[in-house]
Amino acid sequence: MPCASLPHGAALWRYENRPTLNRMDATDPVPTADVGLPPIVAVRDLRKVYAPAARAARQTPERASAAGNRNAHGVVALDGVTFAVPAGSFTAIMGASGSGKSTLLHLIGGLTPPTSGTVLVEGANLGEMSDRQRTIFRRRRLGIIFQEYNLLPTLTARENVALPLLVDGQPPTAWRRRVDELLVAMHLERRADHRPDALSGGEQQRVAIARALLNDPAIILADEPTGNLDSKQSLELWKLMRRIVNEQGKTILMVTHEAQGAAFADRVLILKDGKIVGTLEPKGTADATLVATGYQELAG
Repeated sequence: MPCASLPHGAALWRYENRPTLNRMDATDPVPTADVGLPPIVAVRDLRKVYAPAARAARQTPERASAAGNRNAHGVVALDGVTFAVPAGSFTAIMGASGSGKSTLLHLIGGLTPPTSGTVLVEGANLGEMSDRQRTIFRRRRLGIIFQEYNLLPTLTARENVALPLLVDGQPPTAWRRRVDELLVAMHLERRADHRPDALSGGEQQRVAIARALLNDPAIILADEPTGNLDSKQSLELWKLMRRIVNEQGKTILMVTHEAQGAAFADRVLILKDGKIVGTLEPKGTADATLVATGYQELAG
């Protein structure tokens, strides 16, 4: 689905660059931001351990029963993860169920605290914030796209897009024009007054993307954004996300298990048992076969 408000003339992806594969072991340097590009997100030695037994099953976003890295102290969801996300880049995280990829995204989004380690977003240390400060920071500086859309059923598409500003107590005069511009950009202007139950899955996810863009976020975090979409809708969504990076200069960090989606990214981090075991650099080639082959070699 084209994005109407974006400048024309920029390619959806760059075919001239071929993917590269980098296997990592304990002696290798960690993935860092490219030289000259200050990182929007910097993660250092991040660990997340969930308590044993029933408490772990209640607390972890990826259920303890699915995690493969257990010890006497609980379920180790993340084990010393370090990387950085450059500004204006599209990074994907791939891994099997229980590898820690959704947990990692939740920690970066300030939705749950780490056991140890540091998460910096635009230089701000999330671990030094109170719960209230993290909530405000997340609402104003992060855009989050969920697999389940997370739209309020009683609100229209327009009101769902405006929700972060409504929660901030801002009047319609402060957000109406921006919201309508985003709805046009997502080709939803004729659906603005429809509630979620009157929208298709693809339309609901585009409402969620418009909402994520509302506050001009430092980074967009996308957790399996095509998990409830069919193949055609998924392809349209990945192309749209690539355009948002290429043409608006936004930064996206996406969790996915689909090689086709990861192939639209500049870089792919491969997680296994809570650790980064390697990286792929598809550089937006949209070559799913090469990404799938590289993933199997690194994580298989």
